[in-house]
Amino acid sequence: MIAGTNRTLVFKARNLSKSYRLGQVTIPALRGVDLDLYEHELVVLLGPSGSGKTTLLNILGGLDSADSGEVFYRDHDLVRASESDLTRFRREHVGFIFQFYNLIPSLTALENIRLVTEISPSPMRPETALDLVGMDQLGDRFPSQLSGGEQQRVSIARAISKRPDILLCDEPTGALDCETGRKVLEAILKVHRELGTLVVIITHNAAISGMADRVIRIENGRIGDVSSSIAKVPLSEIRW
Repeated sequence: MIAGTNRTLVFKARNLSKSYRLGQVTIPALRGVDLDLYEHELVVLLGPSGSGKTTLLNILGGLDSADSGEVFYRDHDLVRASESDLTRFRREHVGFIFQFYNLIPSLTALENIRLVTEISPSPMRPETALDLVGMDQLGDRFPSQLSGGEQQRVSIARAISKRPDILLCDEPTGALDCETGRKVLEAILKVHRELGTLVVIITHNAAISGMADRVIRIENGRIGDVSSSIAKVPLSEIRW
């Protein structure tokens, strides 16, 4: 969807800052970030390596904490949340997709997904999740029997199997060639359209921006330009 005026706010971040210590040196990762994300959006956070985009994604997903500022998921304060609250937030609301697939090699594709559905409050059937990403015929294969793109689609199926409100994707095509990466993006886009999930993709690859409702640029830990797509680029035309 293209951003409108009657949108439901999902994430609200204000004056968000985060630094890391490396020996005696303090490295700022985020410098006063303000950010709003809305239901049913597909947003690309675009920036070079070291820009702070992964730190921002991890804070939104409850994997990391800010040094200062505010982050709200709907009416839940993530900055002041306890570890148990953050665990519940991740389990019930967030699906993660990373550059590396993190599949358990001794389990089949279907069994990897069942690990998530067995602890989720309202999951879809693992077979349904695989079907959504076009992998329904390969559920009995082990990760070593799958290509990189197929493994990434299994990781997407695993992430969406718990019906998350938010799908956070950290360089999901970073380890893939263009053609394989396009298939992965097609799977993410299908999930977004069919489930209405808020999708946030962080990438350094400007070509991917063409699929987004909004593109938010981040550099040196600060939010820069924000643009809305008027005419999206078909995935078949995206190349890198």
